Amino acid sequence: MPTQLSNHTDTYVEPPNIIEAAATSSSESREPAADENISKTIDPNAIILAQSLTDTAVSWRIHNCKISKKTVTQELPMLFLYHYDSLDDSVKQAHPLTPALLMQFNTSMTADTAAKLIGITGDLLASPWHVKVVGSLVVFSEALQLAVRLRWTNTGKSTQQLYTQSADEALTTAFKDWQFFGRVDVLYKNDKQPLISIDEHNEDQEQLHTIDASADYQYLPATHALIVIAKLEADKAELPWFESAILERLE
Repeated sequence: MPTQLSNHTDTYVEPPNIIEAAATSSSESREPAADENISKTIDPNAIILAQSLTDTAVSWRIHNCKISKKTVTQELPMLFLYHYDSLDDSVKQAHPLTPALLMQFNTSMTADTAAKLIGITGDLLASPWHVKVVGSLVVFSEALQLAVRLRWTNTGKSTQQLYTQSADEALTTAFKDWQFFGRVDVLYKNDKQPLISIDEHNEDQEQLHTIDASADYQYLPATHALIVIAKLEADKAELPWFESAILERLE
């Protein structure tokens, strides 16, 4: 699929048949997503958000992929038990755990402090790289007049600890398993077709959420944001433009 990556709001003209193709594909992918009762309440021309975002027949583009937080350091403290566990077995045998060391297991400290506590030189205790990168991107379709702002990161923890030779290697390793997370914002300017989100796990009136056409981004309710993120994560291997944009920004 000729998906384009861009960090600018370039003028982009879709092929003449893209609107029809996108609407048809959205309609086809929508059918298995909703049960029979839901389907009866959905406008047949409606665009279903999660299904459309993962529809490879739609020419999606990436805009404004950026980093909001980046930590790549060996200086952060971590629990003593992690420091001790990283030692070679020969060093552990020479410096077995004592009651005093066991009392420090859940104490956070630097590698140098841990080495002194164990009674070894600092070169025997490796310092992991602590990696945490948080960013956002906007994926949009001119044909659908739809843009969605998503958040991404390498880990849901405070940092990811990696034992590598360099910061670059740590960053590359960390993003072998990146993920979407958090809030989802939707900008929809098409007042000709309804845009809806379906939460199949919700049995009350909030199962269907309509996103009205607007000139501003709208916050997607948390349960519906989770549905979108889960769908994107499940289909991520078939949506390579997301990873390409993120890895390009990390360089």
